[in-house]
Amino acid sequence: MKRKRKQRKPEKGAAKWLVTYSDMVTLILVFFILLFSMSRIDQIKFEAVAESFQNREVLDFLPSIVPNSYPQDGNNVEESGKDEADDPIDVNVSRDAYISKQQEEESLNQLVESVEAYLDEHELNDEITATITERGVLLVLQDSIFFDMGEAIILDEGKPFLKEIGSLFSQMPNDIKVEGHTDSRPINTYRYPSNWELSGARASSVVRYLIDEFGLEESRFSIAGYGDTRQVVPNDSEENMSLNRRVEITILNTDYEAD
Repeated sequence: MKRKRKQRKPEKGAAKWLVTYSDMVTLILVFFILLFSMSRIDQIKFEAVAESFQNREVLDFLPSIVPNSYPQDGNNVEESGKDEADDPIDVNVSRDAYISKQQEEESLNQLVESVEAYLDEHELNDEITATITERGVLLVLQDSIFFDMGEAIILDEGKPFLKEIGSLFSQMPNDIKVEGHTDSRPINTYRYPSNWELSGARASSVVRYLIDEFGLEESRFSIAGYGDTRQVVPNDSEENMSLNRRVEITILNTDYEAD
């Protein structure tokens, strides 16, 4: 007689590989939702996604049949006061910081665009440049239209540009650093015994003009005079020397402090 084979009883619940697969699909779905929400600054969508993460039950719609390998000890929870996982994540702070950073970048970009438009209109691109750096917006002012040789009194020819940027500075809160630079030719006068004094005086004159004309807060400014120690090109020709005689104005982003 043939022996009857014992039929295996079907296992209860879904196969374990389905749980792993469903977890992976869920994570991928959440990942793409995050990418989509953060690719465009849409406050409503951002808040909706953030709220879904604060409510962890959203991800608990598929209970796992795999037993938890971590012991659940109620006493430990009571001793610590509450489970650390229950602490809410303050997504509002992260969202506000992100939006604030975006707004600052837009403000600095608009500043550069306004300055470049002014330079094009008044044909000053050879005397003044505006660029975006890691520290913020850098304005480089050659001394040819701002100061006489060996002097730190601002010429009338350079005041219109300072009025232009002063008006822009009054519309933004960023700190501003002003640095004076000279060429390597020595100077020895009663007012300026060396290039150190001359470079510092020129930076100070620019800051004083902006404060007096526009009432900007003095605490926003810092001044430095470097003499001829930070040349951009070798001081081996008249053209190069004129490039080294400059005043640099840096509108700092919030990641940098005026030092």
